[in-house]
Amino acid sequence: MDKKSKKKLDTVRQRLQLLRQQLAGAKKQQDEPGEVQRLSEEIARLEQEAERLKKA
Repeated sequence: MDKKSKKKLDTVRQRLQLLRQQLAGAKKQQDEPGEVQRLSEEIARLEQEAERLKKA
């Protein structure tokens, strides 16, 4: 894995951590309809990207 891929993977992991915290908060406080769904979809997309980067 080259430096560019490692940096991108680190960025994806940091974003995932932030999104998971936001998702937990959104589940506790359901102010915006669809926010939980949107966050869940973005987390799934980033997890797929992280897997793709690990394999590269």
